Amino acid sequence: MASSTSPIGFFPAEQTKTTTTTTTTSTQEDMKNTDAVDSPLRSRTTTSTNPATAARRRTAINATSAKTSPNLCRSQSFGREIGHAASETYLITRLAFTLLRYLGKFFPNHLLSIRVGRRWISRLLALGLYAMLLMPGFLQVLHQYFFSTQIRRSIVYGDQPRNRLDLYLPKNIDSPKPVIVFVTGGAWIIGYKGWGSLLGFQLAERDIIVTCIDYRNFPQGTISDMVEDVSRGISFICNNIANYGGDPNRIYLMGQSAGAHISSCVLLKQAIIESKGGPTSWSVSQIKAYFGLSGGYNLTNLVDHFDQRGLYRSIFLSIMEGDESLQEFSPEILIEDPTAKNAVPLLPHIVLFHGTEDFSIPPDASITYVDALKRAGAKAELILYEGKTHTDLFIQDALRGGKEELFDYIVDYLHAGDTEALANDAMAPPRRRLCPEPLLKLAGLVSPF
Repeated sequence: MASSTSPIGFFPAEQTKTTTTTTTTSTQEDMKNTDAVDSPLRSRTTTSTNPATAARRRTAINATSAKTSPNLCRSQSFGREIGHAASETYLITRLAFTLLRYLGKFFPNHLLSIRVGRRWISRLLALGLYAMLLMPGFLQVLHQYFFSTQIRRSIVYGDQPRNRLDLYLPKNIDSPKPVIVFVTGGAWIIGYKGWGSLLGFQLAERDIIVTCIDYRNFPQGTISDMVEDVSRGISFICNNIANYGGDPNRIYLMGQSAGAHISSCVLLKQAIIESKGGPTSWSVSQIKAYFGLSGGYNLTNLVDHFDQRGLYRSIFLSIMEGDESLQEFSPEILIEDPTAKNAVPLLPHIVLFHGTEDFSIPPDASITYVDALKRAGAKAELILYEGKTHTDLFIQDALRGGKEELFDYIVDYLHAGDTEALANDAMAPPRRRLCPEPLLKLAGLVSPF
């Protein structure tokens, strides 16, 4: 188990405040920071009586003003983002080779290594074909991700690698908006905050702020690192979202696939710590509801299934820090443990979504977790979508556009009681189609998920 100086990554508020003071969130803040540096220079020029000195200082001020022009600030900000993207690409490539070394370590037999390699390569090729078929939609989202003024990219929320988040904002923030904290999936290995960009932009069009949290993946980190990172990200949002136009009294937590597992662990462990009076930098009471999409919540029931799907037992147990940790990071098991008895009343309303044709994580994973939650006394419900796969609800349906049950459910839930927002939702145009239907159907056939 990874060591930590505080329980499961829940930190005192002082640390959160320290982090926020070093965070650059937008071009506008860049300009404010530059002005703050320049202000002593300006004050000195007003008291100088030497004409030559004053002239030199005026020149310096003019040069500084040129540096703070909006176009240049945007250029510098974009340059930083490109540099960050390049460093992330390098990091992911290096970690991919580390992962391959894990394969060699766990499968030293030459023939077995070849068999394992072929299975991974076949899935990698299927993933590449899947992405190519959906490329018309992905390219539009990618363009919007880099050039939209409604996104704040790579806000730093902690001091660990990949402790960054993206913030998707509505066009008009004339009043505090509801907030979704979204944790992306990726088999605990390939998760990335950018995977939530399509959801972020579409919900922002409905006056909802979306934050997508990045976190350390394996082999850069193990499950306790992921839980720690996500908890730190939630803390940052709870303590700072009002500065971005969000309503701190309407924060909702959502996770997809591995992100659903990680975020549900964070929520339950936070409730357990609070029930024991432990120190925290955010409270479960700040989370108004939890949405789990296509998640797995009992790892002991899934380890063999994942092994058959290509996430081999040896690697999965390395991610989860060994057999002995599977129960500790299984919310379905934790919720019925006596240590969680006093934590259950602290939990928000929990809603799980799952497709009946999900082969990556079978729908039974959500069915049994909801049953366990209800037995423990938690308020929980399950919504099953007939014929939907692991990626339909999150990717293909979103690229298809139009009306869609899951999207409409979330929007209606977050705007419940807000008659003006509900009226605007009713008049809003349907979501735009981003990918032709034949390509969506083909992508569903070749999907490795």
